[in-house]
Amino acid sequence: MTVRLILIRHGLTLWNHELRYQGHTDTKLSSDGIRQALALRERIRDEKLTAIFSSDLARAVETAKIIAAPHRLEVQINPLLREINFGVWEGLTYQDIERDYPEQLKIWRDAPHLLTVERAETFAELKERALKGLQEILSAYPTGNIAVVTHGGTIAAMLCGLLNEPLSNMWKYRQKNAAINIVVIKGKEVALELMNDTSHLEETG
Repeated sequence: MTVRLILIRHGLTLWNHELRYQGHTDTKLSSDGIRQALALRERIRDEKLTAIFSSDLARAVETAKIIAAPHRLEVQINPLLREINFGVWEGLTYQDIERDYPEQLKIWRDAPHLLTVERAETFAELKERALKGLQEILSAYPTGNIAVVTHGGTIAAMLCGLLNEPLSNMWKYRQKNAAINIVVIKGKEVALELMNDTSHLEETG
């Protein structure tokens, strides 16, 4: 049996525009994010989707519902697909963190798998949680085309787990907003066919 996972990062939010760390904070799509979601919808309109899943955070759910409309599929919500909890960093801008947490920011840039932030998850905890959510999906749908709308950190952690890569390599899998990744799983074989692709956004500006 073969399953084709279409892993999608949600569209832009106002906090994305402001370079604020969102994590579990429940932000909504901006007008640009809605346009990105509409571009995603057209990009995968002809895919014969078996199911579509989303994180329970609004920015992912909104993106997923826009994508799902032509397929007449109900978006299935799974909280395990949430973004990492950034703890005290949530709501802060990159500049805020650069000023107030310079040592941790260096770890974040150079060795994200070693980062610890007050009241936050680690990336190891995120990977374990996200892969558990993914396993629930694969158990229910062991074959077909499955769209999963989630978050940048979550996708990077998932890809490290699926490809047996250490979390120290997670920046290799950094995601742009509204990016598409395609992973094909056939038995124990896992192949990454597309990664961080945003070619569908070129016409939207």
